[in-house]
Amino acid sequence: MKKLLCKILLVFCFIVNAQESIKPDLAPVKMATNEYHGLTLEDPYQYMEDLSNPEVISWMKENANYASSVLNSISGKKALFDRMMELINRRASSISNLVITKNNVYYYLKRIPGEEIAKMYKRLGYEGKETLFFDPKSYKEGTEEIYAIESITPNIQGDKIAVTVAANGSENAETLIFKENGEKFSEILHLARGISWLKSGNEFYYNKLNSKDVTDMDRKIYTKVFIHKLGAEQEADTLFFSSELYPEVNIDAKEIPIVFYSEESNFDALSFVSVDNSLELFYKESQSDSSVKWKELTQRSDNVVNIEIDQKSIYYLTYKNASNYKIKKSFLKTPSFSNAETIVEESKSELITDFKVTKDGLYYAVMKNGVEANVYFLPNKKTVPIKLQLPFAAGQVDLEIKNSESSEIWISISGWTSPGKRFLYNPKSNSFQYQQLSAPVEYPELDNLIVEEVMVKSHDGVMVPVSIVYNKNIKMNGQNPTVIYSYGAYGNSTSPFFSPITLAYTLYNGVLVVPHVRGGGELGDAWHKAGQKETKPNTWKDGIATAEYLINEGYTNSNKLSIFGGSAGGIFVGRAITERPDLFAAGAPMVGSMNPVRMEETPNGPVNTPEFGTVKDPKEFKALLEMDSYHHIQPRTKYPAMLISAGINDPRVIAWQPAKFAAKLQAANISDKPILFLTNFEGGHGGGTKLTDTVDEFAGLFSFFYWQSGHPDFQLTKFVKD
Repeated sequence: MKKLLCKILLVFCFIVNAQESIKPDLAPVKMATNEYHGLTLEDPYQYMEDLSNPEVISWMKENANYASSVLNSISGKKALFDRMMELINRRASSISNLVITKNNVYYYLKRIPGEEIAKMYKRLGYEGKETLFFDPKSYKEGTEEIYAIESITPNIQGDKIAVTVAANGSENAETLIFKENGEKFSEILHLARGISWLKSGNEFYYNKLNSKDVTDMDRKIYTKVFIHKLGAEQEADTLFFSSELYPEVNIDAKEIPIVFYSEESNFDALSFVSVDNSLELFYKESQSDSSVKWKELTQRSDNVVNIEIDQKSIYYLTYKNASNYKIKKSFLKTPSFSNAETIVEESKSELITDFKVTKDGLYYAVMKNGVEANVYFLPNKKTVPIKLQLPFAAGQVDLEIKNSESSEIWISISGWTSPGKRFLYNPKSNSFQYQQLSAPVEYPELDNLIVEEVMVKSHDGVMVPVSIVYNKNIKMNGQNPTVIYSYGAYGNSTSPFFSPITLAYTLYNGVLVVPHVRGGGELGDAWHKAGQKETKPNTWKDGIATAEYLINEGYTNSNKLSIFGGSAGGIFVGRAITERPDLFAAGAPMVGSMNPVRMEETPNGPVNTPEFGTVKDPKEFKALLEMDSYHHIQPRTKYPAMLISAGINDPRVIAWQPAKFAAKLQAANISDKPILFLTNFEGGHGGGTKLTDTVDEFAGLFSFFYWQSGHPDFQLTKFVKD
């Protein structure tokens, strides 16, 4: 009987797997047309923009099941997943999101091996005894939703802490409030973000989304700022800022108002947040009513991207007339940027990436060519900064302080193959004390990795910095599996980062390549502007130039070369693939922006117009169309293998953007390469999910690339029916 039962189960499993492995039908075409400035665009899959349509969801689920079946049938995927997990879990603990209060209490997230989601801990000082403060698994126990902690915000006194959690990567915040002994207040705030405590320590400002529905077009339009008093229900919160309350400041519908209290200056600052990294700031006396008008601190044209405040001054990091940034300072009596004087001049070779102010002076981090980091210290009453001798060469530097009244500053250093190390710097002795938070770990299998930093000539003659990571023992015979990763948007830099998940690709003799393409900020504001709106083609053309360089220099060939990127990096991947499908064996836009022409038809679209443009402007529409991968798919074309992903809870790139791209590409492709579309029906934009889900995603991604490059350890082992 037992043997018969086993046979029945085996047959049943084979039938289920066979059903799951059947390639889904192509999505039906339902032609729509749209007029833009005299141009008619056909849109055969526009009906997919209705994510409440059962037909659309059914097609997405069929594709997800098929894609998962194919990925799980690649022979090396399980071994790669296990290798990634072993690398991650080799560290006894990983600590992140550290916040240090005035009374030296450390609050932070920590994950230990075997845990899917980080928990929140506290301790007194660096050497204090650690205690568990909050486990997100204990929140709404019994639900199938996975809650992850997004932010930790103590008040000024350090005796109250706001903790924000969200379920399944939705970014729909739920804010819990604790006393320092762990006792929780009864109220829960929904959709609150940008929390800033007031001086009393019993109230805070927050911005509130209008809706938790990621498809709601009004979700981010004219949002408001409220004051919450501890012990009260959210419905009783006081409106503090809205466009109606202060019409004179003229906030745009797509801008997000954030109010924060500055203890040092005792004023409230109001910022209008958008993807434009130039801040528009106002200030006035703290908690003054609507009869007191906001005064201007900065205009967008001042190009200020960050500020720091101490007891006497306000400091501005700006790229106005300084593409590599400079630092200016004004006194709190006359705090506006128009009154500021330059204290750190722009460097022609180094880009200022961050700065902090302590009681001893100003510290700032710099980057050269996007990959070489250093730190300078400008002591109080001095005019010449001192270059610090870091404990070792840094690819990336992060600065962390307790507050501007303290001398303490921590400098964290990392690189492509160097795990981050944290040091406390003492300006009096000019010395560094190792104060690692996460448990130290060694990766001897990475000892043979080398990093080449090269300059590649792009299509227009501009030289692009490119980082190449590989095992020194492999031969440069043009036969190496190689993957290109980049982003290239918002002025964000892909600085050297250490990631066991990403570096696992090199353990199978693969070459990992990061071109620092235009649109990013590696070479300053001018580099960003050179890959934005009308100049956006430079972003993917820099990627194409990198691909050609890798082939010409013998790293790889087009049958072994893959490319991936996420979110706005979907433009980089999608347009490189649609412009030069012959260059790549495989590509993967991860929750990518694939249909920018229709971006403004999504809740997160209007806030992105400063970066990509608006269809309302003829020139910007033309730029949007040029960067639109969906509209550049050509019928009856041989495309490389593609792994396209989406998150059904994604509030940033709505799931129908990659869905439309996948549907059209599947119909257009005449090569024998698979076009897989994988929607995560329990996730969002990539964060706030279980660790094993993230690792499984990257194990599938790299296995897919290795399979398509012909790697013998990664082959399809199970029958997949077309």
